[in-house]
Amino acid sequence: MQHRIIVLGAGYTGAIAAGRLARRLHREDVAITLVNAEPDFVERVRLHQLAVGRDLKPRPFSEMLAGTGIELKLAKVTGVDVDRRTVAVTNVTTTEELAYDTLVYALGSGWTDQGVPGTAEHAHEIAGRPGALRLRERLARLDAGQPVLVVGGGLTGLEAAAEIAEARPDLDVALATHGGLGDRLSPKGRRHLRNVFDKLGITVHEQVSVTSVEADRVATADGTSIPAAVTVWTAGFTVHPMAKASALEVTGTGQIVVDGTMRSVSHPDVYAIGDAAMVTGPGGKPLRMSCASGIPTAWLAADGIAARLTGGKLPKVPLRYFNQCISLGRGEGLIQYVTADDRAVRAALTGRIAAGYKELVCKGAAWSVANPTLGMPSRRRRIVQRQTRAGSTVEATA
Repeated sequence: MQHRIIVLGAGYTGAIAAGRLARRLHREDVAITLVNAEPDFVERVRLHQLAVGRDLKPRPFSEMLAGTGIELKLAKVTGVDVDRRTVAVTNVTTTEELAYDTLVYALGSGWTDQGVPGTAEHAHEIAGRPGALRLRERLARLDAGQPVLVVGGGLTGLEAAAEIAEARPDLDVALATHGGLGDRLSPKGRRHLRNVFDKLGITVHEQVSVTSVEADRVATADGTSIPAAVTVWTAGFTVHPMAKASALEVTGTGQIVVDGTMRSVSHPDVYAIGDAAMVTGPGGKPLRMSCASGIPTAWLAADGIAARLTGGKLPKVPLRYFNQCISLGRGEGLIQYVTADDRAVRAALTGRIAAGYKELVCKGAAWSVANPTLGMPSRRRRIVQRQTRAGSTVEATA
């Protein structure tokens, strides 16, 4: 009887975890199902490019998963019952319940309006492909000289502002940030960032708190307003609410509490990866929501699952940061080197070399998803321990 592994979400972390499991476990022993609402992979780190009219390379899962043994279930997850070990999913025509022995929860995160009035009604977001496509359509309709405001000075906001300004130099692009521009970067990184923004003609509003969003402007806490024919909201992410609605132990932010192998502390047959998990790094600091943080958690979870099923050694790999990669349009970039706990150091790579470095990082992440079982070992490991399912016990062959 096959051990049933269900992976929820086929973003970077979910798709990589499914592929790594397929690479490490024998196909006769496991049935791996990858549940995703869309038929192709979305390169989330490139959605700012999509939003300005640049087309991204299609990456259909039908091609990426061919020959892996992974079953793709095109459906939306509507519920998780961790006590009954079932997942409710729905598509255009049917609703069904999927049973699992091991669940990998990788539903990720989306944008949040932070409770700011008018944001949901008037702002655009680029946390997902539908939002990026809506922004793409809106920007295409803008006449020259119209103001575009990006709210949020994190990495997503910096990349979005630079991409829009480079692709549409005829627009009046501005960025509003709660702190200073690039205030978590090194002095060299901040100087380069400001120089690039100056060259692109981006107006920067620093130390600004947005209190409401209207159709043609945003209001700020000091009583002033900033004109915006289009407001792009990049002020933070929030996790999918599914976990919080379940019996899983979660934090106040709705992230699933896990151990060092990404295993739920309350339900040991559930693993959480990526933005959905509360993962601590050096010094006990939570890892920020990002592709850089998420992919290593996918490796850890897959290796942990494989080790427990085959009697192997559990992974003990420390999670740490090395750099922050920022694209500033197609020809400029910034690689900020950081400490293990994500604090900027003096060293930074800038200019076209940094842009090329960031492009290689993006291509490498997509390649990992598109080639999930490349380098398949000649003999996958077999499940050897006893398993209990629905009251009966089975022993897989070694």
